Formats: sequence, structure tokens, C-alpha cells
Amino acid sequence: MNHLSRRRFGLLALGSPLLLLGMSASASQMDELLSQATVPRHAGERWVLVDDSEANLKVYEGNRLLEGFDRASLGRGGAKPQRRQGDRATPLGEFRVNRFNRQSRFHIFIGLDYPTPTHARMALESGVYSQQDYDDYFSYYRRHGYPPQDTVLGGFIGIHGLGEGDLSIHRRFHWTDGCVAVTDPQVERLSSLIDIGTRVVIR
Repeated sequence: MNHLSRRRFGLLALGSPLLLLGMSASASQMDELLSQATVPRHAGERWVLVDDSEANLKVYEGNRLLEGFDRASLGRGGAKPQRRQGDRATPLGEFRVNRFNRQSRFHIFIGLDYPTPTHARMALESGVYSQQDYDDYFSYYRRHGYPPQDTVLGGFIGIHGLGEGDLSIHRRFHWTDGCVAVTDPQVERLSSLIDIGTRVVIR
């Protein structure tokens, strides 16, 4: 796979017309976004689908299932179109992998570009973001190449392993603070299949 730096990835993400359309990002439009997000961008695209209702994670190449991982755990607060810092919910939406941390306390952490411009737009329209918050979000994104992680929307969302976590709890409950968790062998395998810029859909 072609490797992208975090900085270059962030600039490409901000330049994407799909992300910056002046659309109203209501929950119904999040549904529409998710329905379109599950269509591959091209026949050979490698992308990831996390399904909250099925509690699993699947890697596709185009429309072909490449590999599946059962018993994925999501946030204790459920999965929501718009999460708030501290609510322990996993954000729904379309994301891109923007970093790998192989020294994480969760074994491997695969970071996602949450909150995306769509989530920022939703926050503005719902009154969660002020206009200043919204402007600051884009200013930060343009300067750093990735979104701010310390706004009211929270941050540090990704896919990770268990590390020192309890496998028995993982098998029975959604336990994360908003991330998607799989077992350590699963996250090792997943990290070998994807790269910076890989599209991840959480629905």
C-alpha cells in the first residue's frame, strides 16, 4: 500500500469535497452518509466496516470480504452519530486511519480522524459547537493535519487491542470509552492489512 504521512493525509482530508459540502449534517443525513459509505470507492479499495448491531469488524477489498473479526467491543455509552466528551459512546461515521501506535497500553492503537469535518458541522448545527469552536476546529486541522482532540466532542478514537484488559469482559460486554476493541491477535492482523488513509466505516 502507498504510505501517507499524517500531515499529507490531513491536508487531503480537508480538501475532500465530500467532507466539506455545505450540507446539513443531521442524523438523517448521517444515515445517508453511512449508506453511501458502504459502497467501495473503487473495485480494489481496501476498507473496514465496523457494525455496531453485529458487534464485528470486517475488512473488504472492493465488495469482497477479505477477513472478518468477531466480538468487537464498542463504547459503553453505545454508538451515536454525535458523541460528547466523557459519554463513552463510539461515534458513527466515515473515518480514515491517521496513525498507528505500536507501544499503546492497548497493544496496538490504530487512530482515526475523529472528529471529522462532518461531526464538526453536526456540532455547529446542533448548538454543541459555537461558530468560534467551529472556526477553531478547521484552523487547528489545517495547522496540524489532524483534528483537535480536546473539544467538547472528545477525541482519541481508534481501533485497538486488549493489552492488559480482561478477555472475559471483552467477550461479554461493550467496555471501551468510545473506541473499537478487538483481541491482540486480531489487532495485529488488522494492522497488517491496512495503512494510513484506509477508510473505516462505523455504523
